[in-house]
Amino acid sequence: MSTLKLVILGVLLSASVTVLADYSKHPEASDFISTMVNKHDFEKSQIETWLASATHQKSIVKAMSRPAEKVKPWYKYRKHFISNLRVSRGVQFWQENHETLKRAEIEFGVDPAIIVSIIGVETNYGRNVGSYRVIDALTTLAFDYYTYTEKRESRKSFFTTQLEHLLLLAREQGKDPLTLKGSYAGAMGWGQFMPNSYRNYAIDYDGDEFADIWTNPTDAIGSVANYFKKHGWKTGLPVATRAHVKDIPDSATLNKMKRPKTTIAELITQGYTPTDQVAKDLTAFPLSFEAKYGQEYWLGLHNFYVIGRYNPRAKYAMAVHQLSQQIRTSQCKLAEDCS
Repeated sequence: MSTLKLVILGVLLSASVTVLADYSKHPEASDFISTMVNKHDFEKSQIETWLASATHQKSIVKAMSRPAEKVKPWYKYRKHFISNLRVSRGVQFWQENHETLKRAEIEFGVDPAIIVSIIGVETNYGRNVGSYRVIDALTTLAFDYYTYTEKRESRKSFFTTQLEHLLLLAREQGKDPLTLKGSYAGAMGWGQFMPNSYRNYAIDYDGDEFADIWTNPTDAIGSVANYFKKHGWKTGLPVATRAHVKDIPDSATLNKMKRPKTTIAELITQGYTPTDQVAKDLTAFPLSFEAKYGQEYWLGLHNFYVIGRYNPRAKYAMAVHQLSQQIRTSQCKLAEDCS
């Protein structure tokens, strides 16, 4: 299809979306409304009112179509998340929440540096939790985003489910769903949990009987730790190691963010040599990143995969890992305790 035809098609699609600004009247909203009424006992008029109040956001479609993980090479992506300022803020966050992080490490077995790094990467320690109304983000993505992408069913199903969980979450917490703010993808709070993750993994960690990851760093820390534990974090095991390669690997074998099944011993026979001392029976998968002056090769172990359950992009998981290392180094020097 020519560029001109694609532009015209995009304009027509945008126009059709604008006409259907009232999501209660969207052709595919009736099934969603029926689910909320019949499955979850909501009032039909209430669901219709909320959907009618939701607003299509073109900027969300644009942002979702150009994720930084795909567009930016690793050496540019890395700079966005790993800086002296973000490291120093991470150390400050660690110091301010030292007791909570220690308790989370004991109770959940999750490395405190990883918890701090996740919150740093996701929201810069609560400084950027998102300004979109979550209901706007999720209605746009549930009912209109698939119009712009070939991944119609998977996208539609995922974001429709998130919209369902948003309304359930709002009811459970006694909140007006029209007031909840988050990212352009509908993620919320210091740890940027999607609505289903919020309902499944967010916890009350300060004993006030309310799981508040919007404004409460204690609950955010406990919730991130709980998320990692539930997704299989293995206490005390490494995350990743740099590797030398005998020959340039087939790119089709790299950066597959799936549960690793190949042992380090087997990867060594395939031409990968870890630069760190890693147990040969641990499982890992090969990674490659575009550095400024060539390719970097790594082996991602099980805990690297677990970080990827938060966001299934290799660049994201590596940014979290490397930021955590720098934060840990700075924190232990400051505390004079690098044990």
